[in-house]
Amino acid sequence: MSDPRELYQQVILEHNKKPRNFGKLEACTHHADGQNPLCGDEIELTLLVQAGLVQDLKFQGHGCAISQASSSLMTTAVKGKPVAEAELMIEQFREMIRGTLDPAKDANILGKLSLFRGVKDLPSRVKCAVLPWVTLHAALKGEETASTE
Repeated sequence: MSDPRELYQQVILEHNKKPRNFGKLEACTHHADGQNPLCGDEIELTLLVQAGLVQDLKFQGHGCAISQASSSLMTTAVKGKPVAEAELMIEQFREMIRGTLDPAKDANILGKLSLFRGVKDLPSRVKCAVLPWVTLHAALKGEETASTE
């Protein structure tokens, strides 16, 4: 499997079909609802933040395969990380999607999330991939809602 697009498609399909951390944390310290009005994606994100660490987080909602897979991969990447590192991931993911960070050349902490770098070439899908990240940012800032608009 030498074509990165093939790997990207497989990962998107796998995380859409079997999303990680899907559900709702009843005992949460942070919460936000996110919407992508352009295509109708909606997610609810619940987090348990203690001692400066994102101890646990879950998402639920509906949307396209890209938003669901991005939510799944984001929760996996952020769980157990310090809040400051989560915020850095948010910033770097958004820069990568905008095309201002090349994960192959620029220093970053995105790891497996760099699979989404090709989304920058699909303008109609950028907001789908970014939705969970803007929702996470809102939740960490104590905001109840987030939108890609």
